[in-house]
Amino acid sequence: MNFFRQLTEKSWLPDENGALSIRDNNVSDTASSRVGLKVFLVVVGFLFFLLTVSYAGRMVYEDWRPVPQSWLMWQNSAMLFMASVGLYFAQISARQDQWNHVKIGLIAAGAFTVGFIVGQALAWQQLVDKGIFELTNPAVALFILITGLHGLHMLGGLVAWGRTADKVWQRDKFKLSIVRQSIENCALYWHFLLAVWLVLFFLLFSGNDNMGILLTICGFK
Repeated sequence: MNFFRQLTEKSWLPDENGALSIRDNNVSDTASSRVGLKVFLVVVGFLFFLLTVSYAGRMVYEDWRPVPQSWLMWQNSAMLFMASVGLYFAQISARQDQWNHVKIGLIAAGAFTVGFIVGQALAWQQLVDKGIFELTNPAVALFILITGLHGLHMLGGLVAWGRTADKVWQRDKFKLSIVRQSIENCALYWHFLLAVWLVLFFLLFSGNDNMGILLTICGFK
């Protein structure tokens, strides 16, 4: 209920006494940013759900040739997990006003995220080197689409990460509530994309023999 109340709240209107709300505009802005992020994540989640269903549905055709597994993708998954851990560490540290620890968590999260994105690009290069980078192969085409889209969302997250890091390093110019909320938003975004990636990783590399449950859920069996 709080989620929908925040969506419909009109904090710019005067109260019953005819006076404008004296609530801090910065507090209102941080609450709005949180709601906006949640709405965005719902949309992104639905998009990846549709891609998951499309991928699972396409696997039942006889011309399906799955993308071979790569140790690099396991390494990338570990990096994304560590990035999420770093932001969780920063999130907890910010609540305890341990700002040196916040900086360490943010630096770790940024470094692991860059490592993840670079690793994804190297995984694409592996497909080229193995001679299986064929867009006519539906498995490869969907692999590129899904991993590329996820990578773009990670790149967008780095922009938000950079703005958050700037607030932390110059927190004397901002209210602490704004700095903390920015860290909270980053952490939520990374946790969400980690969860999405784990589902996608299972989908992309589990193989046809292990997809019976997912295909049944999606209604293709």
